[in-house]
Formats: sequence, structure tokens, C-alpha cells
Amino acid sequence: MMDLQRKIAILGATGSIGTQALDIARRYPERFRVVCLTARSSAEKLFDLVREFRPRVAALDVEPETLPEDVRFCEWVLGEDSSARALQISGADDALCAVVGIAGLSNVWAALSCCERVLLANKEALVAGGDLVMERARSLNRQLLPVDSEHSAIFQCLRAREGNPVRHLILTASGGALRDRTAEEVENASVEDVLRHPTWRMGAKITVDCATMLNKGLEVIEAHYLFGMDADKIRVVVHPESVVHSMVEFEDGAVLAQLGNPDMRGPIGYAMGFPGRLPYGGEPLSLADVGSLTFRKPDTERFPCLPMAYEALRAGANAPVVFNGANEVAVEAFLGRRVRFGEIARCVRAALEAVPQREIRSLEDVFLADREARAYAQTFLGGRA
Repeated sequence: MMDLQRKIAILGATGSIGTQALDIARRYPERFRVVCLTARSSAEKLFDLVREFRPRVAALDVEPETLPEDVRFCEWVLGEDSSARALQISGADDALCAVVGIAGLSNVWAALSCCERVLLANKEALVAGGDLVMERARSLNRQLLPVDSEHSAIFQCLRAREGNPVRHLILTASGGALRDRTAEEVENASVEDVLRHPTWRMGAKITVDCATMLNKGLEVIEAHYLFGMDADKIRVVVHPESVVHSMVEFEDGAVLAQLGNPDMRGPIGYAMGFPGRLPYGGEPLSLADVGSLTFRKPDTERFPCLPMAYEALRAGANAPVVFNGANEVAVEAFLGRRVRFGEIARCVRAALEAVPQREIRSLEDVFLADREARAYAQTFLGGRA
């Protein structure tokens, strides 16, 4: 059983996952002591959180003009890699890693070196550094707990396997904001269209990734590393109601599913409180009110980023890094209204085909592959990125 009170670091504290994790900490002050809070550039929001939670250390990647007097009681780390550096001096038992994109890989790497448990809300860390991260977790005997709702669901279902062989992991996908749009509407979707997610409340980047279904591709790759499953044993179904968060099919034909209302505080709280469960104040699930649950195959023609993820996973080496890096550049350009929505998938496809395959043996190899992917994406998008 966990210690009565865990010292926890929240990396990416001002984002969607970070703020919901802090809501859990706020509800259970006897269970969690927040010792480290970090953000990239949202200084005022972080100052408010520091005033409330009074951590030992706080960090900002982008140095603010001034530090208010009333937040100087804690140690501040500023500048590049500030989250990882702050974590190493925080004394945290657990680190919730919620920094978006490949930028979060360094934080996960640092968390594995100095924390007992890593609560993983950054899927790109495993997409880009999968074998390296998993080997580091094994060699240091660290517990890696998934925070994504889908991987949390699978993790929970697998706890009931009792040695029974698994036939498939089944990831559910909402389908994103464009799931019922025509191919032409998908091609020309506006930023406003894409950010209008029908069921989940998330940050802008992941909401765009949901609309391309590239996010589900990232989750396929993450599931491969987290659960040691080959690509052909990981399936995706579109489930618009977002009630069944994912499923596990066993060799005897039994399928276990984890259900709940779409509220990220559920999987966040499960990871924070593991192996116990923490009520988080969400609405109880009423299947009678839901009425029906529907499932369908994903449309890989309208949403080609999903099959591209399987290609990248099977190719191995630097392909998953290129897949992710090109997407990050294209999504940023789309959110900046510099490219059309349809160009995201074309940019990712072109990068996968153009960037030479290289083996990944170190973090330096990962970051080199990421730079190559980003440079190619910038060129492909004609400087609009």
C-alpha cells in the first residue's frame, strides 16, 4: 500500500492534465503534498498555483520579467530544461509528466532517475523513446503508470488477467470533432471546427491530433511499449459516446472493458492513488441515460494518420520519432492558421517517406531524428510552419 502522504511533482501544471491533477491533490491534502510545480511560459497561472500549494520548487522554461515577492519562498528554476532540473531537487516520490510533445521526454527521463513512480501523461515520450524509456524503467525498478484514459483502461483490465493470454488490446477512439464530416470538409476544416471536441476537454494540440486520428496512432505506439504487444494485436474502434475507454480481449474470447463518463480526473486519480481508487467528484455513469453504445471501424481514407502510425511502429528505428516530429510542426502551423487541416496528414506522410531510416540507441539519436523530421516538415510546408 502507498505511504499515507505522497510527495508529488506536477510537470505541466498549468495545462489541462496538470490542473485536473491538482484538483485531485486539492481534494486529498492528507494523501498528496505538492512539492514541485512547473510550466513552460504561463507565469501568472503558475504563480497562483505556487501561492496555493506552496511547493518546495517551481520552474518556468520562459523566464518571467519578475518574480513576485510572495512566491519567492520556494526555490525557482528558470530556462531550458527547467522542469527536469527542478524535479531532480524536489524530493518527489511521484512525478506526473504532462508536458506536451517530445519536449516531455527529458522530463520522463529525469523522473525515472529520481522518483519512485512516473505517472505518464505524455505519450510522445514513449512514441519517440519507447525502448530507451522502458529499459530505463526496468533497470531502475521504477513504476510507470499510464494516465491516458485508454491506457489506464487497459492497465486496469489487465490486472484481472491472472496469467490468461491476451489476444488483442482494443483502443477506443471518439473520432474527434470531424468524425462525421465528408472528405472535403475534413480537408478544409477550420481551427474552430477542429477544436470543438464532442466529448473530451483537452488542450489544443491533442484536440487537433484527435481530429486527424493521429492521436490514436500515438496511443497504438504507446500501447505497444507499455504492454509489450505487437502492432497486429492492437486494434482501434471508433466509439462516439466515449464511455468505454478501452478493452482487452483474451484468448478464450472474453472481453473486459473499463467504462466511465469522459472525465480525465478518473484516470489521473487512478494513477495518483494506485493501487487504491480516489473518488473525484465526477458524475456517476448511468447506462440507462446513455441509452446505447456504438462502435465502428475507423475510416482510414479520411483519416490516413492512423494507418501511418502502424507503418511507423512496424518500421521501427527512427520512424516513430519522424511521425511525431513532423506532426508537431504541421499542427503548430495549422493552429497558427498558416496551413489547411488536410496538409497535416500529407506532411507526416512525406516526412516518413523522405527522412532516412536511422537506428535509435540513445536520447541524442532521438533528438537528432526529431530535428531532421522538423526540418523536413518546415521545408515541405514551404516555410509556413
